[in-house]
Amino acid sequence: MSVEAITIIMVLITFGLYTGIGWWSRVKDTSSFYVAGQNVPTVANGAAIAADWMSAASFISMAGLVAFLGYDGTIYLMGWTGGYVLLALLLAPYLRKFGKFTVPDFIGDRFYSNSARTVAAIATIFISLTYISGQMRGVGIVFSRYLQVDIIIGVLIGMAIVGFFALLGGMKGITWTQATQYFVIIIAFLIPAIAISLQLTGNPVPQLALTGSDIVDRLTSIQVDLGMTEYMAPFTDLSMLNVFMITLALMAGTAGLPHVIVRFYTVKNVRAARWSAVWAIIFIALLYLTAPAVGAFAKYNLINTIADQPLEEVQNIEWVKKWETTGLLQFNDLNGDGIVNFSEGEAGNEVVIDGDIIVLSTPEVANLAPFIIALVATGGLAAALSTASGLLITMSSAVSHDIYYRIFNKEASERQRLRVGRITLLVALFIAAYVGINPPGFAGEVVALAFGLGAASLFPVILLGIFDKRMNKEGAIAGILTGLIFTLLMIGLILSESIFGTDGAILNSFFGINAQGVGVIGMALNFIVSFVVSRNTPEPPVEIQQLIENVRAPEIDSELEAAATTEDK
Repeated sequence: MSVEAITIIMVLITFGLYTGIGWWSRVKDTSSFYVAGQNVPTVANGAAIAADWMSAASFISMAGLVAFLGYDGTIYLMGWTGGYVLLALLLAPYLRKFGKFTVPDFIGDRFYSNSARTVAAIATIFISLTYISGQMRGVGIVFSRYLQVDIIIGVLIGMAIVGFFALLGGMKGITWTQATQYFVIIIAFLIPAIAISLQLTGNPVPQLALTGSDIVDRLTSIQVDLGMTEYMAPFTDLSMLNVFMITLALMAGTAGLPHVIVRFYTVKNVRAARWSAVWAIIFIALLYLTAPAVGAFAKYNLINTIADQPLEEVQNIEWVKKWETTGLLQFNDLNGDGIVNFSEGEAGNEVVIDGDIIVLSTPEVANLAPFIIALVATGGLAAALSTASGLLITMSSAVSHDIYYRIFNKEASERQRLRVGRITLLVALFIAAYVGINPPGFAGEVVALAFGLGAASLFPVILLGIFDKRMNKEGAIAGILTGLIFTLLMIGLILSESIFGTDGAILNSFFGINAQGVGVIGMALNFIVSFVVSRNTPEPPVEIQQLIENVRAPEIDSELEAAATTEDK
């Protein structure tokens, strides 16, 4: 049986499982649609957080970025994992204790302003749309390769499937589906990693194989022989400034991601939110500690297979032929010698390979069993679908709950709110599909832009909203708008060629900082503007300041606090 046939069978089986879970947990009320009824067990919620977190960027793109960037690619490992710890320890318990449905809900009530709620909802939509475009591209790549169709068709197929799951089950269905998808994702990532580790080093533990064998030295030797830089040489693709700025943007952006924060509202209380965070860190670590090894193994196998080989022979390799069909792998015999020249940079490099196919193609390059190749494809789909579904619900709730219900129609029925939410979800899905077809970079790079927007817009206001009683609505609104507008403008100018089709970039960088790192400047401006404006405008009402005192109090959970308050009255 062919790899494609096995893949289709495995995808159908897993999708059948996801559909069954979605149907079992389908929703009819807004609480279940937005926050899964707030009764998800901690271990299941931890797995769902991990699946939501380990998107196509983590499963498909991150190891590819590490493979191509080497040392510099570790910014994604450091930024994303460090940011999750920051979110779990510093923000999540307090936000859960506040007890709202969404991030705009928190900001609207904390800053006693529907204007603040609106700008937070707008920021949520921009962040989520940017993030989901990377997921749609990941889904499109998988379908493109294993259905042997153009990537545009692959994205459209993925769009239909993501929309089906999100519309059916809301947050309740998505949570239980994601908890299941996590185990598909981690098994699909670890099994090929272990197999390739054994194949290349004789050590079944990828992490130990990477640090305890000579695989990195062998990879470095091959790259140097081909005229490339050493694999672990620092600051070859990114300057030291950009390494620092992107890492910080990813960390702060993580703590401002609405679709991750809302996960802590799906459990019963603050204690459960903390334990969900602990379980999620454990689950996430399994993949993130393995990704650097997968990146190194993939790069070594790829170069060993095609570099300095006759072009005709390379193009007759089965996996090469199939990936060439997708348009994501191309060969250009620039010097006409019939030999594949694999090097860095466009000049002289005869291999054009999309970094997003590295993980998906690695089992094929390593000649692993068809079952393992199919398993990786199934895991990639699970990773992309899990995050895309969560992002769609986040955008849907921002419009239907935070804008439509809380501002324009407070008398709206459950049915009306669900209808608006589902219409919003469909509109967002079409926009995400378009950007997924015309991305400004690898899935991981596109997702990094979303983190920059989160760092620049929501993170400062959430942090100050919890820990600064003097922070008021004027400061919050001014801060969010300043950070969001500045960062969107800079990203648009720096990536104008790929986003708007201009003849070259309008702006090469912002004083040496690239598009993925410029969110840190937006974040700094947000903090400064928020602080200055709040100190020169009226302080928040006394009841708001008391509310923040109560949220920061060390009670076990908000339910106990609510019971004590009722008893006092």
